[in-house]
Amino acid sequence: MKLNTNSNVYTLIYSAVLVVIVAFLLAFVSSYLKPAQDVNVALDKKRQILSALNIRGLADNDVAERYKQIVVSDDIIDAQNNVTAKGTQGGENTGFKLGSADYKAGRLALYVCNVGGETKYVIPVYGMGLWGPISGYIAINYDKNTVYGAYFTHESETAGLGAEIKDNVAWQEQFRGKKLTLPGHDGIALEVVKKNEVTNPEVQCDAVTGATLTTDGVSLMLQDCLNKYLEFLKDK
Repeated sequence: MKLNTNSNVYTLIYSAVLVVIVAFLLAFVSSYLKPAQDVNVALDKKRQILSALNIRGLADNDVAERYKQIVVSDDIIDAQNNVTAKGTQGGENTGFKLGSADYKAGRLALYVCNVGGETKYVIPVYGMGLWGPISGYIAINYDKNTVYGAYFTHESETAGLGAEIKDNVAWQEQFRGKKLTLPGHDGIALEVVKKNEVTNPEVQCDAVTGATLTTDGVSLMLQDCLNKYLEFLKDK
């Protein structure tokens, strides 16, 4: 029986077969590329953690080695400062695997690091900017109150405005030396405010000019996320 290539049935069958073939090919390519994509995602995450520790500008082939040297343990703790899973040197399988969904569920990643013989802690933070999610890492000194460094990134902020939280290294560096908490102040005191509204430079950083909503998001992110680590921060 000869197929009628001009019929609607033929067109529908042909389209369905074509869609199945294309879907199969896309799934195959995605599966084939996933290991390489996972390596790149892990490499970028390590680079962000190192950037929070003021270690920047490394070549790709140096990032993994420095991360392994510096990160003593990628622990998981809860809001009561109980270690629920102990990480390892250069850890990639414990706290390193966590994301924003784990944070919301109360599983908190904590990176214990050694930089030049001094203990530093790195805490991941998650929030919302103007157009989408923002995130980053805050590194603190052994006193658990002084910011050692910070790194922030975003998914879709406006170039030259909200995107400055990622692109402007000088803006990130203003967090160095700021305090997380103040005597007599409940919770996290660190915040981002407009330049003309800074009243306590010990805990306040300048907002990005023209990107009020994004930098407000950074401030809320710091308050929300770091408050979940309060018991850890109190444990001197």
